[in-house]
Amino acid sequence: MTVPFLIDTDTASDDAVALIMALQDPNVSVEAITVVAGNVPVDQGVRNALHTVDMCAARVPVYRGMDGPLLRPLETAENVHGQDGLGDIGLPDPKGSASAGHAVDIIIETINRLPGEVTLVSLGPLTNIAMAVKRDPTIAGKVRRYVMMGGTWDSVGNVTPVAEYNIWVDPEAAEIVFHAGFRLTMAGWDISRKYAVFRPKDQARIRAIGTRLADFSVAIQARLNEFALSTTHLEGFDLPDPIAMAIALRPEVATRTEDRYVAVALESEMCRGQTVVDHLGVTGRTPNVTGVVEASRTRFLDVLFEAVERPVSAG
Repeated sequence: MTVPFLIDTDTASDDAVALIMALQDPNVSVEAITVVAGNVPVDQGVRNALHTVDMCAARVPVYRGMDGPLLRPLETAENVHGQDGLGDIGLPDPKGSASAGHAVDIIIETINRLPGEVTLVSLGPLTNIAMAVKRDPTIAGKVRRYVMMGGTWDSVGNVTPVAEYNIWVDPEAAEIVFHAGFRLTMAGWDISRKYAVFRPKDQARIRAIGTRLADFSVAIQARLNEFALSTTHLEGFDLPDPIAMAIALRPEVATRTEDRYVAVALESEMCRGQTVVDHLGVTGRTPNVTGVVEASRTRFLDVLFEAVERPVSAG
């Protein structure tokens, strides 16, 4: 029996690999892919999701969602992922088009249709999820498991000194989601920095698999690789969304977690979007997040390699 997944994404280069991992997993049924503005404008994100679905020969609907944050102007990240969000490698137009319906409505409908069964995975800003919670607060208690790529457990940011991009883009949405009552597992950018960096030898290892999906998964990171070397000072591109997806697909990828109370900084420009983790319990508030503190790189790579090795007809 397959596990139903609902994936919310701002589809850029690392998101696409995360989608491949879910779409190629025979134990998972991706009920829908909902797209939010973030790394790229929402229509480009839809296009990128559709292209990824094509690559996997999957039959999964893609829905357009919110085109900007709740209260702030959208600030995209083409400087990180390329103008098209997928490394500017000249990809063709996708075969399909977005399905009728709004992403927020689809999130609510899917969770209510499958209460207690859905694994929710969010890979981008939390605007769609926050809007769904505002319209139907009961959905938070009906999600079986929610794995989020966002924030940082150690307060080392990639947009400000302390903030990760997904939370920084729409901190008001993140604050709503963090306090909505989900069974929330947070895989922050710190986990990607520590366990999901792909140095040149790692990139060559993926390409050597020899499938279209393996080559695609590396090729679309071209701009991200440049950004990593020049700005985040890593030894190659890192894949935050795929390691979060690996944790959603195989919980044992997360080898140590902590339950903590987490809030989101809203007012300070320097700290905007910081995930403020109460490590010592000084607020006295009940923990609302399970944070991934350590992960297995070996197990993560196993999940990634299995996805790109598997023939698309088996996905």
